Amino acid sequence: MIAKMSKYDLILYAAQCDDFIGKLRDLGLVDITTTGWEPSDEDRQLLLSIEQHARAVEALERFRQSDRFAADAGAFDSGEEAFECYRAATQRATALGAEIARLEKTAAELRPWGDFSPEALRRLSEQGVVLRFFLTPRATYERGIAEWSSRYTIEPVREGETNFYFVVVTRPGEEVLLDAQEVKIPDMDYRQAEAEIDKARRELAELDRDFSRAALSVDAIRKNRTALLERLQDIRVRATAQKAADDTLYIMEGWAEEATSGKVDALLAEYPDVIYLKSTPTPEDDTPVKLRNRPFAHLFEVIGAMYALPKYGTIDLTRFFAPFYMIFFGFCLAEGGYGLLILLGGLYAALLGRRRGNRLIREIGQLTMLCGGSGMLFGLASGSFFGLQMSEWSWLGDIRHHLLTPEILFPLSIGMGAVQVLFAMVINACVTARSFGFRYALSLIGWILVLVSSAAAGLLPESVGFTFHSPAYLAVLGIGLVLMFFFNSPGKNPLVNLGLGLWNTYNNVSGLVGDLLSYIRLFAIGLSGGILAMVFNQLAVGMSPDIPVVKQLVMLLILLLGHGINLFMCVLSSFVHPLRLTFVEFYKNAGFEASTRIFEPLKND
Repeated sequence: MIAKMSKYDLILYAAQCDDFIGKLRDLGLVDITTTGWEPSDEDRQLLLSIEQHARAVEALERFRQSDRFAADAGAFDSGEEAFECYRAATQRATALGAEIARLEKTAAELRPWGDFSPEALRRLSEQGVVLRFFLTPRATYERGIAEWSSRYTIEPVREGETNFYFVVVTRPGEEVLLDAQEVKIPDMDYRQAEAEIDKARRELAELDRDFSRAALSVDAIRKNRTALLERLQDIRVRATAQKAADDTLYIMEGWAEEATSGKVDALLAEYPDVIYLKSTPTPEDDTPVKLRNRPFAHLFEVIGAMYALPKYGTIDLTRFFAPFYMIFFGFCLAEGGYGLLILLGGLYAALLGRRRGNRLIREIGQLTMLCGGSGMLFGLASGSFFGLQMSEWSWLGDIRHHLLTPEILFPLSIGMGAVQVLFAMVINACVTARSFGFRYALSLIGWILVLVSSAAAGLLPESVGFTFHSPAYLAVLGIGLVLMFFFNSPGKNPLVNLGLGLWNTYNNVSGLVGDLLSYIRLFAIGLSGGILAMVFNQLAVGMSPDIPVVKQLVMLLILLLGHGINLFMCVLSSFVHPLRLTFVEFYKNAGFEASTRIFEPLKND
């Protein structure tokens, strides 16, 4: 659900601004509106520095886990000094890396020419003897060497796998015409290049001392970033506050959760010379949004946030799409063995997050456990476990004959899609009735009556008495059609409503057909993953040589590689396609409206 907000209009002296913002930051409950802020060049540099600090912290935490880290290096005195040293070391390491790559390329090009002295070449040139370096394909060399030798003095250097390297002795300015590529006279030999490479690598290794000192100061760098963030917050607040009385007064807009607004009221009442007005948000306000859901739905907030949070005053769909997403993930995965691996991976992440006190990792692990468990259940129900067909396991007894077959899974995917779409339409009708009045939801209610009654008439047995020709169905259908065609735009002329109803019917029918067909992907993806798993098992058996030990090793390699690739593809598909069904089909039919602003209170990080 969406947390209720309270709006604050604040008036204070400009001289109080920094201290007042500091108090709000200590409280950590108020979001100050800074909409429309345009950063200056100096502000952009501050933003860049904040981003660089964040990347530095991430890189140094990774470095601290590597074997290059020296725990006895000694930390810096301040976070600013540590960051500047890290940045300088990073720039130098980047330059050295590029230099090493250039030298390695140069050494590879010089190695075929062997050991020579560039200084000796220079002295020979001064005496009128010029050595020019050439290379050409071996076949070309063998075909033309006889003719070339009659015109020039040629000395072969090395015969490579594809090219032949040779030197032509000439006089200064003499023209040499050969079917070969001339190489620029090297200014060093490969031994000198390798020596330069070793020198650069030693210098690069010496930088590990600076990186280690910065890694020991990572907390200080993090604190320095927090100070920069607070400075940026102050700049944004000052820049967007409305000025009054010759810039001596600031007028600001703030937001706090209604549940914690009492603490904000207490702070504002105690703070001197601050005038505030507390009010309830209106539809015209750009109210920030914060979600508060029960533990199960809360795990799926990260899924909804990939698209957008709901607009304040509408409805949070997280708790409504969460069960569907979990089921759809399992339907797409539909592999018992893969689901078990994902479940175990999620359990490990959840335990790791709890041990480290990282709430995000723990919750992602729990979400992974739910989705993996769903995939395992669907996989076992459809009879696939690491590509093995459970229908062939005689020890399962009669259970083998009750597994979900493709003939069942195909209509089941369409049926689950129909349930989700109808559920979304019911939500849309409820939200519309609550927001604008019941009469504005009558058209949607008409659509729901027509669709539900038609589905019931087609699926229920005739013994129930609710068929396409029964009076009960015709009565419900008639009510639904009247609502659809004459109540879609309350207050307008009935003939106008009829025309709009016919147009909406065309759009809605074509849209609903497309929406339902989209859910076929659940069946197709789930089926393909199980089939590929079975194919890799068959490849492992069929392609393994009939040699003891070797056969088992080859089988193991094919199984690990094949199932690893298939697992990755299955997880990716099972994650992405339910997202698509949620954000397109479900959100559209539920009338989802996106928020433009997230609740981000000022606080000390």
